[in-house]
Amino acid sequence: MAEYLASIFGTEKDKVNCSFYFKIGACRHGDKCSRLHNKPTYSQTILLQNMFQNPQNLAVTNEFGQSNAASIMNDVEAQEHYDNFFEDVFLELEAKYGEIEEMNVCDNLGDHLVGNVYVKFRFEEDAEKAVDNVNNRWYNGQPIYAELSPVTDFRESCCRQYEMGECTRGGFCNFMHLKPISRELRRRLYGRRRGGAGVGGGAASGPMVKRGRSRSISPSPPIKRSRSRSPRRRRRSRSR
Repeated sequence: MAEYLASIFGTEKDKVNCSFYFKIGACRHGDKCSRLHNKPTYSQTILLQNMFQNPQNLAVTNEFGQSNAASIMNDVEAQEHYDNFFEDVFLELEAKYGEIEEMNVCDNLGDHLVGNVYVKFRFEEDAEKAVDNVNNRWYNGQPIYAELSPVTDFRESCCRQYEMGECTRGGFCNFMHLKPISRELRRRLYGRRRGGAGVGGGAASGPMVKRGRSRSISPSPPIKRSRSRSPRRRRRSRSR
């Protein structure tokens, strides 16, 4: 029986644990989900909730009631804006907390996934240190909400139909639609040590160095959070 339960854990056959939370670290039902969200006590991956704000998703409605989000920023400007954001966050977190194996940003529109930033560190203790520190900081005038995430294999989290350009659910798909960074930025961030790897793209809390037109992560008083945290074990390990 124990072997059977272990084999179905986090799958659709599991009637106790939420398969979506296990795979993508988020669930559209949130706290109202009928299944358990087993928050990890240690992980290599952290989730920065709803951190990236895509200007192209800020819809503008004209006099005929038609929405035209793309009119705010053209594709070239939007990619530059996104690359600046990605580079700022990546370099800031890696410089202060430890080596990053990969970082991914969701391009979904659902409230539980929109703008989510997933950062997978090489070591679990670096992820724990990052969560403890960035929860006391701000980005672009908004508080940062960080937590450890159960996601370690993004191949299981991504929408395969989206990668092939065939997803019919659009931005409201329940699997990750990862927003790609430019090839040049990928080369700069990942190529210097791993030849371009990566799917998607003691920490002081002082402001980061600005690059381009991006915003900075700035210090702030501790943010009171209602949810409690479980004690986490500190250990170093590679991807499982």
